[in-house]
Amino acid sequence: MRDIAVFSGSAHPDLAAEICAHLHVPLHPVRVSRFANDCLEVQLQANCRERDVFLIQPLVPPVQEHLVELLLMIDAARGASAARITVVLPHYAYARSDKKDAPRISIGGRLVADLLTSAGADRVLAMTLHSPQVHGFFSVPVDHLHALRELAAHFKGSNAVVVSPDLGNAKEAAAFARMLGTPVAAGAKQRFSDDRVQISTIIGDVADRDVIVLDDEIAKGSTVIELISHLRERRVRSIRLACTHGLFSSGALERLSGQEGVLEIVCTNTVPIPAEKRVPKLEVLSVAPALAEAMRRIHNGESVSALFA
Repeated sequence: MRDIAVFSGSAHPDLAAEICAHLHVPLHPVRVSRFANDCLEVQLQANCRERDVFLIQPLVPPVQEHLVELLLMIDAARGASAARITVVLPHYAYARSDKKDAPRISIGGRLVADLLTSAGADRVLAMTLHSPQVHGFFSVPVDHLHALRELAAHFKGSNAVVVSPDLGNAKEAAAFARMLGTPVAAGAKQRFSDDRVQISTIIGDVADRDVIVLDDEIAKGSTVIELISHLRERRVRSIRLACTHGLFSSGALERLSGQEGVLEIVCTNTVPIPAEKRVPKLEVLSVAPALAEAMRRIHNGESVSALFA
């Protein structure tokens, strides 16, 4: 593949290397240095002039540090006369800030989208945004992938009911259930704070069934733990958890794996999960082939939506 240059920030170099292996192109080095006043400087250490440049950087903790690093990478590529700059966002953390549901709060998802565009991004490749409207926050083209195909391949042959923790994710859960050929259910959730939620009931028949709880991301796991307690009340046979973005902050993996009835926790590698945080019940699936194929199609001017036909 000619005229393509792929760079990775410091957020998830292992995923970037795996993507480049599928593309059969080198992962070019990036030098990130810090001045005495704590400001960052980024240098892309390969030629960008008139090349199709891809910058891979999920916004994972420390999110603000990785965001600024990404903005500087975009600016460096623009200053180096790149023909086109595509930001590859396996995880867009600010997608959760997608509405004004309280007075005097910011809509971070839109603001950060504007920052990426102002820095010089020509298009964005994202994976499983938190809500559909986030796509519209960007004023440049967005190719929005999902990991349902990878998750469905893992659970192929299962007869479990797919359960969405809330009605907002029910559409994705229904699509996932269609892939498996199984029923779908959803929790009726109300959120009071970042780590305090209440599920009043479960809509759908889960009694005496195996279930797969599907969410877009799991951070502290408070929603999933609340849902698990309701599933146990319905006397489900077994519980498997599935998500795209396995953030698993504040000891969430240990808490979830210790829940009665939970047999498996499945996520993808859109965010890095250190070896010391992993538990025996955890299975991590790779989305590198899907991201690599989307990048190849973008570079060649082919349809990306055809991936999901």
